[in-house]
Amino acid sequence: MISTIKIGIAALLIICLFNMPYGYYQLVRFIALVTFLYLAYSAYTRDRSSEAYTFIGLAILFQPLVKISLGRTLWNIVDIVVAIGLVISTLKSRKLKT
Repeated sequence: MISTIKIGIAALLIICLFNMPYGYYQLVRFIALVTFLYLAYSAYTRDRSSEAYTFIGLAILFQPLVKISLGRTLWNIVDIVVAIGLVISTLKSRKLKT
């Protein structure tokens, strides 16, 4: 389930690279906040504190309440880096399970 959540949020972040209505970006920020908080809690319960702190940092970055104004280009870079990180994290966890 965690892998599906990570891939899902990565897909939402990649879609942000396209010219979408402003409401989509707001929705993604809210979904990202909730998702990253859940992933942080999940990592914390599995004694992966560094991973939990990373997800808390991402939750703060993407939270929609106090917007962090980075500009379109920098947000696109952040979206790509986070999406790639989530995919790599998913692939690593699947490899460890086999």
